Amino acid sequence: MHWFFKSTRWGLLIRAVGDSPDAARAMGVSIFKVRLLSVIAGSFLAGIGGASLSLYYPGLWTERISSGQGLMAVALVIFARWNPIQCLWASLLFGGAQALGPALQSVGIKEGYYLFNAAPYILTLVIMIFTCSPKRSLTGAPGALGTDT
Repeated sequence: MHWFFKSTRWGLLIRAVGDSPDAARAMGVSIFKVRLLSVIAGSFLAGIGGASLSLYYPGLWTERISSGQGLMAVALVIFARWNPIQCLWASLLFGGAQALGPALQSVGIKEGYYLFNAAPYILTLVIMIFTCSPKRSLTGAPGALGTDT
């Protein structure tokens, strides 16, 4: 993804539309079309991830299988400052927090089982508090994030 966004024409168009829609419009780029195709591609990748989660992870379908992992993914991207390489490292941190409960249970530690299983959610809340505070600017965020153009 890092290579795609930095080196390909489509990646540069997506970044241009996300950072400065007016500049992209001046280049003759259809902002609506780029955003629509980006949402379609992102939805496709999310669907593949959801299919993998429901079919591979537990081996069978269960209710509430994602259990808030979408919120964790959004927090991960914000924490990584919208940088794909940093997302890799942040995902290892979140994955480690998620694996903490089952790993400790497998070696026989049963005290605090629910607390260890809540570790990824606690980590998400702590990271969101620190990264989204008004005193701290969101460096790396797309320039047009939250605007209506």
